[in-house]
Amino acid sequence: MWGRNVYDSISKFLQFQLTVNIVAVIVAFTGACITQDSPLKAVQMLWVNLIMDTFASLALATEPPTEALLLRKPYGRNKPLISRTMMKNILGHAVYQLTLIFTLLFVGEELSQTRCSAVKQLGC
Repeated sequence: MWGRNVYDSISKFLQFQLTVNIVAVIVAFTGACITQDSPLKAVQMLWVNLIMDTFASLALATEPPTEALLLRKPYGRNKPLISRTMMKNILGHAVYQLTLIFTLLFVGEELSQTRCSAVKQLGC
């Protein structure tokens, strides 16, 4: 039971960390190529990794095992640590986060100015 719980915790941690790191690298690289300046400086990247690693490891490592873990079949020795489902989740979440970040990065100022002018016109 504990072995299956540890395996599941490692899988969840990997999925979370790979998603965060893929997004951070793509944002830093693409932002540097397009704007000639990285949106995330080196110290900011270190803080993101420090905070994400700490909270993710605490959250995922403290999950207690349940009896339901024993009801499923065990994983085989040759099963990859990152399954197809995990890869789909990683890529799906990365695309979602990248869409949101790039929207805020490239058109966020225009969106906020449009909203502010609309609020001023209403007299609120």
